[in-house]
Amino acid sequence: MTDYLLVSFKTCPWVQRAAIVLREKGVPFTFKHIDRDNRPDWFLAISPHKKVPVLRIDDRVSLFESNAICEYLDETIAPRLHPADPVERAVNRAWTDYLPTFAANVTGCAYAKSEEDFKRALEKVAEPLGKLEQALAGRASGPFFNGDAYSLVDAAYAPFLQRYAFLDRIRPMSVLERYPKVTAWSAALLARPSTHTYPPQEFETMYRETVRSRSVWLSQFC
Repeated sequence: MTDYLLVSFKTCPWVQRAAIVLREKGVPFTFKHIDRDNRPDWFLAISPHKKVPVLRIDDRVSLFESNAICEYLDETIAPRLHPADPVERAVNRAWTDYLPTFAANVTGCAYAKSEEDFKRALEKVAEPLGKLEQALAGRASGPFFNGDAYSLVDAAYAPFLQRYAFLDRIRPMSVLERYPKVTAWSAALLARPSTHTYPPQEFETMYRETVRSRSVWLSQFC
């Protein structure tokens, strides 16, 4: 049996994305948590970009970058989460390519240093949610991006929709509810067991502590 070791910070959403795919495929794996502020030499030697996640396979091969890891897992382990149709597969990949922009804009409030910075970051939240609302309006009906079939798109967006929910409870943003399709999609993803490495309430507490430790404007509300 192949041995999978997933190197992580405890609250990293990009690691969570890879872990979701592993869980969706029923693959046993082990977490190795490292300190974000004190990254060990052995990790720096296997992570060219000095970032998590790194997926270590049989203590022999190290894969890095969450998108590449998820694509590899989907190509090598059943069931396939990408659609079989090549056009649909391309559409799905286009939306996973959009994820860094979505993540930066939807959760950027977490890094605001002042109330003014928070308000400026909040102004950027609506546009990516609106794009996803429009995309979902043209998709098959069902709880997930591709309708009834769970996909790599769902695994990609779940961690960031979860963090939006956490941030909205720290300091209400009142944006997501303007987009009913994204709201329903988010609820379906957060109800999915594979989304969660920890019990949701425990993980939210961990996330709040991470925000508090950054000494950002939201820290005072954590």
